[in-house]
Amino acid sequence: MTTAVVSAPLPPDIAKHAHAIKAPFGAIRNDNYYWLRDDTRTNKVVLSYLNAENAYADKVLEPLKPLQQTLYKEIVARIKKDDASVPYRKHGWFYYSRFESGKDYPIHARRKDGSGLDAAVILAANASGDFAGEQVLLDVNALAAGKSYFSVAHAEVSPNTHLLAWAEDGVGRRQYTVRFKNLETGVLYQDEIHGASSSVVWADDNKTLFYIENDPKTLLTKRVKKHVLGTPVSTDVVVYEEHDDSFYMDIERTRDEKYIVVSMESTVSSEMRYAPADLSKGFVVLARRERDVKYGGDHFDSRWVIRTNADGAKNYKLVTAPSDATLRSQWRDLVVHDPAVFIEDFELFDGFTAIQERSQGLERVRLLKADGQHTDVAADEPAYSMGLSENPEPDNPWLRYTYTSLTTPATTYEFNVRTGERRQLKQQPVIGYDPSQYVTERLWVTARDGVKVPVSLVYRKGFKKDGTAALYQYAYGSYGLSTDPGFNLPVVSLLDRGVVYAIAHIRGGQEMGRQWYDDGKLLHKQNTFNDFIDVTRELVAQGYAAKGRVAAAGGSAGGLLMGVVANQAPSDYRVIVAQVPFVDVVTTMLDPSIPLTTNEYDEWGNPEQKTYYDYMLTYSPYDNVVHQAYPALFVGTGLWDSQVQYWEPAKWVAKLRDENTGTFPIVFRVNMDAGHGGKSGRFRRYQELAESYAFVLHHLEVK
Repeated sequence: MTTAVVSAPLPPDIAKHAHAIKAPFGAIRNDNYYWLRDDTRTNKVVLSYLNAENAYADKVLEPLKPLQQTLYKEIVARIKKDDASVPYRKHGWFYYSRFESGKDYPIHARRKDGSGLDAAVILAANASGDFAGEQVLLDVNALAAGKSYFSVAHAEVSPNTHLLAWAEDGVGRRQYTVRFKNLETGVLYQDEIHGASSSVVWADDNKTLFYIENDPKTLLTKRVKKHVLGTPVSTDVVVYEEHDDSFYMDIERTRDEKYIVVSMESTVSSEMRYAPADLSKGFVVLARRERDVKYGGDHFDSRWVIRTNADGAKNYKLVTAPSDATLRSQWRDLVVHDPAVFIEDFELFDGFTAIQERSQGLERVRLLKADGQHTDVAADEPAYSMGLSENPEPDNPWLRYTYTSLTTPATTYEFNVRTGERRQLKQQPVIGYDPSQYVTERLWVTARDGVKVPVSLVYRKGFKKDGTAALYQYAYGSYGLSTDPGFNLPVVSLLDRGVVYAIAHIRGGQEMGRQWYDDGKLLHKQNTFNDFIDVTRELVAQGYAAKGRVAAAGGSAGGLLMGVVANQAPSDYRVIVAQVPFVDVVTTMLDPSIPLTTNEYDEWGNPEQKTYYDYMLTYSPYDNVVHQAYPALFVGTGLWDSQVQYWEPAKWVAKLRDENTGTFPIVFRVNMDAGHGGKSGRFRRYQELAESYAFVLHHLEVK
C-alpha cells in the first residue's frame, strides 16, 4: 500500500531582467525585478503575475480558511452594527455619523438645534432608531454602491449651513474628486473638481471654495485654487503655487473663522499664509519659512497663538502674535519651552487654552487659563492615550476629549473648565468584551546603546510569565508618529487565545519627545531597528514569550521595519507581517517622479548625496536580502497604493524567495482594488486582517 504525498504549492515563476540603476556619483546597482514597475497598472504581464501571486496565496492559506472565518466572525461580532458617533454642535446644528446594520459605510447627518436637545439626547435617539428631525448630508453607502473601493475623506458645510462640499476617492490612490450638494433642496451641482487633495474650505460668501490641486503624477499638493460655484472649473484662479517639492499643503479656517489659512510643511520647515475669509484682502505670510524652524498657528481673541520649535525649543513652545503679524520678530512667548514636555497640539477657547502634551511617553491634556493657572485632565490607568476631540464652539466651558488604553475602549468625555466636573458621553461599545479579564503593563527596555525604550503590553488575565507564551509585537517608528496604547478591537481575538500583544515605542516616533524622532531618522535610522529587536529579546528573556513563538508586525514605514528585522534578526521571529511595506528605499528615493519621494528627503536622506546613499544601502530591505533562512512572511499591498507603490513589495518577495534557505512560506497578497489603506468599508477590511491573523496564529502554533 502506498500513501499519496501532497506537495506544498509552488510560488509563481518570475523572470529576471537585468536593469542598471545609476546613482548621480557613478554607483550602479542591478535590479532583476525592476520590470515589475508599471505606473499605468495596465501591463498584462505584470497583472498576470500579481494575480498568480494571489492564486498562490489562496492555495497556501486554504487550510487556514476555517480559522480565518472564525476570526472574522469573532471580530465582527464585537462591533455594534448600528452605532453612531458623539454629536457636536456648530452653527445651530448637531452633526454626527452613524452606521446601519449590515452596511459598510457611514451616513453623515445632522439635526437642528432646539430646546432640550444635546449630544446625550441625540445619542439616545440614534440608539433607539428614532431619526425624526434628522437631515442626511451624505449616505456613503449609496455613493459607494457598485464600487470595489470608495472613501469620503472630508466634508465641509458652508458658513450659512446650506451647502456641502466633499472629497471622494473611488480607487484608493488619494486623488480626490470634490463634489457639491445643496442641503436645502438635496440637488447635486454639476461642478466637479478632479485631481484634488481632500482639503477644502468655504469663504464667507457661501459660493467660493478654496481647494488644493495635486500634481497628477507625483500626487504632491501643488496649487491652491478658488472655485466659484456654478462657474467652469477650468476658470478657477490660482491663489498660491508651491514650487518646493519637499512641502505639503493644507487649508483650513481659523478658530474664530475670520481667516482662511494655507499651511505649507516639510519635515524640517513650515510656512503659513492667511487671508480674510470675507475675501476683502489677499494672502499674506505669517512668518517666512526657515530651515529647522517649524510652526503652526490659529487665530482667536484678536491674536495668533503659534506652536513652534523656534529659538531652540526642540519640544515646542507656544507664542502669540498680533492679528496682522508677518514677521517672527513679532512673536512673544506664551508657554515657554520645557525639555521634559513635548507640546503636540492646542485648541483655543474663551478664557483658556487646551494643550495636548506628552511627558515620559504618555499624553495628557493641560488647561491653561487666562490668569496663568493650569489644570491637568486626569488619566485613570498607567498606560493610555488621551487627546482633544471635536470642540467647534470656543465659548463652551465643556472641553471634549477622548481617552483609551489597551484594555479600555475609546471613550469620549467632557470636562467642565469652570467646575472641574467630568462626564462620560460615550464609550465605544464592544459586544461581549469584559475589560476586567485583561491586564495591561508598561515596561522599559534598555536598548543596546543604553537608551530606555517604553513598551506597552496587554494579555488575558491568568497569563503566566513562564517563557511559553506566544507574542505579537507591533511598531511603526517613523515620521515622528507616535504609536500610543489604545484599544484595538481585533486584538482581543489574539488575547483570548493566550497571545501577548506588545507595542514597542521605538525611536523614530515622538513618544519621548522630538529628540526621540531625530534619533530614529536619517543617519540614525538603525536605532529604530535595534530598538525593536532589543525589545523582542528582552521580552523573551523576561519570560513573556518563547523564543520560537514571536510574531512581528508593521505597515508602510513600519513595513520597512519588518523588512529590516527579517534581514538582520530572522531567528528572533517565527512569523512576520509586513503590510504595504516601504522596502526598496534607495531606488524609490532616487526617483523624484514617484509620489512623495521629494517630500521625504529630510526623513530618509537624499541618496543623490553619497553619505545618505551609502547609509541607506546598509538597511534598505530589498538591497540586503541575503542567502539565509527567513521566517514565515505575510506581505500585503494594494495595486493602487500611492504611498508605497505595489512593485516594492512585489520585487522584495521575489528576491526573498530567491535567497530563502528556510522552509516557511512567503505569501504575497495583492488587493487589486485598493490603495495604501487596504479595503474600504468597516467589515471588508476585517477579512484581510483575519487572513493575516490566521497565518500568524498557525505559525505560532496557537490553538
